[in-house]
Amino acid sequence: MLLVLLPPVGTAPQVRVATLAALAALQRELGAAIRVLTVDEASHPSVVHSFQATDLPCFVLVRQGVELLREGGLPEGGAIVPRLLSKLGSASIVAE
Repeated sequence: MLLVLLPPVGTAPQVRVATLAALAALQRELGAAIRVLTVDEASHPSVVHSFQATDLPCFVLVRQGVELLREGGLPEGGAIVPRLLSKLGSASIVAE
């Protein structure tokens, strides 16, 4: 699961709409391999704080409760999909 931790909605709702659209496109690219879940600090502050994220937005790739990757910002760019999938692949190797 890819958790995308978002700050509360600010003064630019069009940025939030564009962000959610980009994350929906990322979900389509990832297919069933990784589920993208957005977690808004305003709606779920305890979840965001449990990850001790110092800067928002950020994203955390988690598999079976184990954090595989954490980065600041949003998961963007053409290289992010193979990178996320490779992290899952390396986690499978370690688990075996």
